[in-house]
Amino acid sequence: MRSPHCFIVEPKNGNRYDNTKEIGDKEFIISSSQEDHLVTNRIAVIESIPIIYNGSIKPGDEVIVHHNTFRLYHDMKGREKSSASHLFGDKFMIYPSEVYAYKHPGGKWNAIAPYCFIEPIKNTETDGLLNNCDELGLFGVMVYPNEEQSDIEQGSIVSFLPDSEYEFNIDGKKLYRMKTSMICLTSEQKY
Repeated sequence: MRSPHCFIVEPKNGNRYDNTKEIGDKEFIISSSQEDHLVTNRIAVIESIPIIYNGSIKPGDEVIVHHNTFRLYHDMKGREKSSASHLFGDKFMIYPSEVYAYKHPGGKWNAIAPYCFIEPIKNTETDGLLNNCDELGLFGVMVYPNEEQSDIEQGSIVSFLPDSEYEFNIDGKKLYRMKTSMICLTSEQKY
């Protein structure tokens, strides 16, 4: 089964939500809300590629997708519904514009232009009222640059525009997905 314009995907591990965390030998639910966008599963497995697609993504690859892809919600009458991406069962259709990165089995993540992924820098100077944030605002480390960013290497320190941070949890790390146009400064210094 293939679509002319959409990828057909399944949520990784069959879970629509990534809302549990193991602490020791126990598994804890960290959020029970369907509305909590921070715990929706954002990793999918490609079942089939669009008929007119000729990019690098292949069936069996993992992809990072939009946070609403697998979401459940309640309509105006209180009935539980799936997102507009839902096809049937565990199958979902997503447009290429809703895929932000991919990796082949056993490979590493590759960001897809115009998106890249940046890890926030921890603030080590948390003393007093004026410097009490956990992260340095508007600075981060480039983790997954895209093919348009040939001048920015992985590990480079970058600065980005305010309100461009869109939080993802990828391989246990908090990363910000943002567009290439949101990066305003780069440093030759590596982090």
